[in-house]
Amino acid sequence: MPDVKKLETALPVAPLKLIAMQSAKNLGSKVNDYLVEYRRNIYHSLKNDPAFQGYTESSYLCSVECLRFGTGEGKAVFHESIRGKDLYILVDVCNHDIPYQVNGYLNHMSPDDHYQDLKRVIAAVSGKAHRINVIMPFLYESRQHKRAGRESLDCAIALEELYAMGVSNVITFDAHDFCVQNAVPLAGFDNFTAHYQFMQALLKNVPDLLIDKKHTIVISPDEGAVSRAVYFAGVLGVDTGMFYKRRDYSTIIGGRNPIVAHEFLGDNIDGKDIIIIDDIIASGESILDTARQLKLMNAKRVFLCVTFGLFTNGLQKFDYAYEHCYFDRIITTNLCHLPPDVKNKPYFLEADMSKFLASIIDFSNHDSSFANVITPTEKIHTILEKYNMREEM
Repeated sequence: MPDVKKLETALPVAPLKLIAMQSAKNLGSKVNDYLVEYRRNIYHSLKNDPAFQGYTESSYLCSVECLRFGTGEGKAVFHESIRGKDLYILVDVCNHDIPYQVNGYLNHMSPDDHYQDLKRVIAAVSGKAHRINVIMPFLYESRQHKRAGRESLDCAIALEELYAMGVSNVITFDAHDFCVQNAVPLAGFDNFTAHYQFMQALLKNVPDLLIDKKHTIVISPDEGAVSRAVYFAGVLGVDTGMFYKRRDYSTIIGGRNPIVAHEFLGDNIDGKDIIIIDDIIASGESILDTARQLKLMNAKRVFLCVTFGLFTNGLQKFDYAYEHCYFDRIITTNLCHLPPDVKNKPYFLEADMSKFLASIIDFSNHDSSFANVITPTEKIHTILEKYNMREEM
């Protein structure tokens, strides 16, 4: 729960409006419910002042739609005024489950389509909003963030384009490389993580988990996720380890160099519970091979904590790996589209981020420090203490 008392003396930047793009309708609805609850319960001496009209509403969702022509071209249309509003646009560029017609053929929206619709919405605002904030949990083209030859820098170009269109802030989660913000060094860019929500989901559903150096270790599946693992292990007070991906750089398959082997660097894991933390599950080959090797090294249980469960190649490999005891649970957030079938799997746990996201929006609207909503070490320590004492979390 955010420290909402910090908002009782803060003034909003402008009336709040939330746009949940079609790709993020479900998440946007839950975020809106929390915003309504926050503002109904908050005590603010000026809440009923005429100057604060719109501070407390039954809904903050804005009525806008993106229409398509038969050729696949589109446009954004607002059905209400957004003049002077503090606008928050929530978009999930990874939602592939939205179809549209192109010359009579059924097509599914790609990240490029979602990004183009986002720009259409921004263009339809036409400079009327007081401030435009884009909430893009999975940062568009975030895996194409650096140049290693004659290739494009898609993520940097997208950020420059958004700010050129009038966007004030981009809010994202667990960016593949947060240093991409250097492409727009004078613009607002906030990158959040889901460590607290991972622990909350894990501790609520695994009652016999022991979090200490004797029983638990946090593992990074590759060198790119080391900083996440080190932070998480430090907060939990446990050891950490990592796998090094040895790749064949003479070959490119599916746009990347194939992995030849995973080499483990770390302490003895015999009989310990393993928490693997990463930002993305795409095909799952890498993280499942890591989990398999850990079980061969006599790990007790393996828990996979991943911010974005994309599952680009389906769930068959995960079903097979679970049946063969390569891992025990997968915890992913609801920040991106999840295959409907995954929620019925015995190994799946969801870390709900809607409440956290609502608090980010609320504090941002009041121009209050995000230090009041980001996950501090003390907050994770508190939930661990309650768990160890078997109190209700």
